[in-house]
Amino acid sequence: MDLTHQPPRRPTNLSVAGIVGAARLTDKARAHNAETLGEYLYGESSGLDQRVLTFLGISADAYAAAADEHDDAALGQWVIETSGKTEAEIAEFNDAAISQLPDTEGHKQRLKERLALHAPGRTDITTVLQSMELDDWGSFWQVDLTTKPPRSASAKDVGGICGVARMADKARAERAGKIGEYLYGDNSGQDVRILTFLGISADDFQEAAVNNPNDLEIGAWVRENSGKSQDDIDEFNDTLVNYGPNDTTRERFEARCQEVDPTRTDITTWVQLQDVDDQLSFGIIDLNRRAPRSPYNTDVYGMVQLARLIDKGRASNSNSLGAYFYGEDSGIDRATLGFLGVSAAEFTEALKTLSTDADVEAWLKENHPKSEADIQTYNERMIQMGPTDERYKALMAKMIDRIAPGRTDINTWFALMLLDDEKTFA
Repeated sequence: MDLTHQPPRRPTNLSVAGIVGAARLTDKARAHNAETLGEYLYGESSGLDQRVLTFLGISADAYAAAADEHDDAALGQWVIETSGKTEAEIAEFNDAAISQLPDTEGHKQRLKERLALHAPGRTDITTVLQSMELDDWGSFWQVDLTTKPPRSASAKDVGGICGVARMADKARAERAGKIGEYLYGDNSGQDVRILTFLGISADDFQEAAVNNPNDLEIGAWVRENSGKSQDDIDEFNDTLVNYGPNDTTRERFEARCQEVDPTRTDITTWVQLQDVDDQLSFGIIDLNRRAPRSPYNTDVYGMVQLARLIDKGRASNSNSLGAYFYGEDSGIDRATLGFLGVSAAEFTEALKTLSTDADVEAWLKENHPKSEADIQTYNERMIQMGPTDERYKALMAKMIDRIAPGRTDINTWFALMLLDDEKTFA
């Protein structure tokens, strides 16, 4: 859960163990583990988290570990079993939390400021939890598609259904008056296909998307209101992402490919074309849509890992790094930057003005030159690099078991990275 792009679930969301604040606590715990909390606070630093954890008799560290280990259903069961709380105790806790009014000058002032900023004139927002929900909503519902593209139609972030996350971005952007050149709802052929499948109108979907800026909550609304089975969704997803030109549309598709990027001959579907167009239109690399280049790629300076580092650095600069780690957060990146004698901050800043691989290579040769012999030694070391102690061997085994159970041929970090790329973007 990346809470730099969306809020956690509402404190009144009862989808985890039926307890007020538990779903929100879960989202923040997962963001805490992934270091994507943004401006949110987790555990003892958050008043609501502390209240929930104290009620449950569970530590913040234990809850964070459990949130990573279990899905919501299993986590809810773990919470009930670990806390030992009865239905009556939970109901009493929920009633008290939901009805709590601001009782400190700080809470009162925050509510006053949030009302003035996000909902002037509203008189029905009076409780602490309503104040929090208003702040979440006001901070995240507006999407600006004049500065960045919507998510890829291949993303299943909302309800596990392809195209819905992209459509939600466009729905919010249109309501905010920031949709740019994109089209929403009945004006978009792709949206019409999605809405027809869901049996939901464009107006109803837009209202739900604006009111629910959290992916899990809008996803739950979509699943409930569409009534589609998982088999229906799987079939629809496969059709949407693999939809390519037919006899009627082939000429238009090929012409559009020439407009977007005449050098690309690998584009065979409308979603692929859409993804390339989105990225080129905004001059970004979006690692939510595709993997960075292979760590074995030696197109830049004859070095392994450098082309991949460039892709991740450019994605980091455009806030589209996805689930990847970059720079100081990545051991492999640190090894490459250390060999070059470049700090992550210097490299990241340089990428803002070095627009091509050739520019990056020229800059490195001038400022951080390396001999062919040094590069060859570096390449051999990096390609062979694998876990050297039991801790890292266990970490690699855990990662392999998660993405490709049964694989026994992976013993280097490069091989693991490539496998993870392939499984993620298969």
